[in-house]
Amino acid sequence: MGLLSTLLGILGLGIGIPVGLFIGFYLFIYSQPDKDIQEPTIRQLNELDKTYLEDLLPEIPLWVKCPDYDRVDWLNKFLLEMWPYLDKAICEIIRSTLKPIFADYIGQYMLESIEFDNLTLGTLPPIIQGIKVFETNESELVMEPAIKWAGNPNIIVVIKIMSMPIKIQLVDMQIFASPRITLKPLLPSFPCFANSVVSLLEKPHVDFGLKVLGGDIMSIPGVYRFIQETIKKQVSSLYLWPQTLEIPILDASSVAAKKPVGILHVRVVKANKLLKKDLLGLSDPYVKLSLSGDKLPSKKTTIKKKTLNPEWNENFKIAVKDPNLQLLHICVYDWDKVGGHDRLGTQLLPLKELVPNEKREFTLDLIKDTNVSEPEKKPRGHITLEVTYAPFRDNDNEFSGTLEELQTGSFNKVVPRNISTNGIDGGLLLVIVYGAKNVEGRFHNNPYTLVVFRGEIRKSKMVKKSRDPNWNEEFQFVLEEPPINDKIRIEVMSKRTTFSLRSKKESLGYVDINLTDVVYNGRMNHKYNLIDSKNGVIHIELGWNKG
Repeated sequence: MGLLSTLLGILGLGIGIPVGLFIGFYLFIYSQPDKDIQEPTIRQLNELDKTYLEDLLPEIPLWVKCPDYDRVDWLNKFLLEMWPYLDKAICEIIRSTLKPIFADYIGQYMLESIEFDNLTLGTLPPIIQGIKVFETNESELVMEPAIKWAGNPNIIVVIKIMSMPIKIQLVDMQIFASPRITLKPLLPSFPCFANSVVSLLEKPHVDFGLKVLGGDIMSIPGVYRFIQETIKKQVSSLYLWPQTLEIPILDASSVAAKKPVGILHVRVVKANKLLKKDLLGLSDPYVKLSLSGDKLPSKKTTIKKKTLNPEWNENFKIAVKDPNLQLLHICVYDWDKVGGHDRLGTQLLPLKELVPNEKREFTLDLIKDTNVSEPEKKPRGHITLEVTYAPFRDNDNEFSGTLEELQTGSFNKVVPRNISTNGIDGGLLLVIVYGAKNVEGRFHNNPYTLVVFRGEIRKSKMVKKSRDPNWNEEFQFVLEEPPINDKIRIEVMSKRTTFSLRSKKESLGYVDINLTDVVYNGRMNHKYNLIDSKNGVIHIELGWNKG
């Protein structure tokens, strides 16, 4: 009897434990409370005590608690009205995005099919509790909305394993997130920005119900916390600042102005057997150099009088923006004291034929027109050039030591690993004048800027009748050496456009900028208070690129 009772006890324990766990799980998941749900009691705030009020503080919108957040009721109303249409559009994007992902898993782990049985985000749209907008000196727009979504989605996925369908249902989703959305760069083409960069400022709160075969597995002790922490960890590792998600909107290269990437060093050596244009059988030749797609003035050699075989041996530096597509235009002209100058010949040199930091000599036959494919009826001579393309080096610090040593010249110069060995040094000083605010003249307000550097003066366009002009103009200075101890002056001027007895020109303010910091840092983008101006501010970007 003792042996029999022992066996029966073991058998009962083996059967009782699984049966008990199954019954307990069923009752825990599917049992419903007997009592009816009572309607909530609504009370005035002045009737609540301190404890209840403290519990309500997290639910107060950010635009109430934080004055730098703006109220956006209009945007929430827009989302409410558009949500039925946004629901269908977003669900369609989800279906098309997940369809190829589901297809990759079919055939693995005995999966026969994965498809949506129902997909809707419900009737409740997200609510933006407030939004903060930042003003920066860069060409970008930064926003930080506070988003809360307590939705009622109904997403059902049917997974068929060994011909047995298994339904997985996602319900009652809650997402609280504080993203930072950056639209950059800003462009003059709709929708006026090229990329949307998104990052999370803190870990998001994600809560939802997950039913498998009708039972809510999130109700199992330990499962809810595990899934929630796993989601937070995975999302944070991908998108928590400084990690970002970049969403391309436009091709920035096709609409945005390119910045220089290198310097083209051209030495105009000589020309031979040029055409005769003067009465005495000679010419007065000179050469003009320019790059395709560049609006800057052409580089011009000196004029060699009364010769068909001139020798110049003159050096020029031209900023390059796209070495794969740009062409060097070489035009030889005959100078005339009266009337237009006759073109003796022209030629094109593709920059893609050049090897970076390698000097090459070209002897090019001059032709009448680069757009004509017919052979030349008479020879126009040829021109000899020495050309070197020097791309900008990386922004590693070329100078080591303190800033005081840099200004006095007693620094230790460190030769970077990518320094050129052909004796070419110097670089390109880039000046971008974006605009000004609150500039006001005594007699007129037609502002333009003068950029003065080493005795050279560059002038921007004029904006008529404006106290807040926008120029967005770029100026380039190709230099033989870094402008360590130099200053650059940007002055805002106003000029009379109609006849008047008042002053023709007047200064609206200026700023002198020490270029030591620009050389040391590579780039500066600041707004400067104008000297001799009451409230004037000018926005300038300076950059130094080592050649």
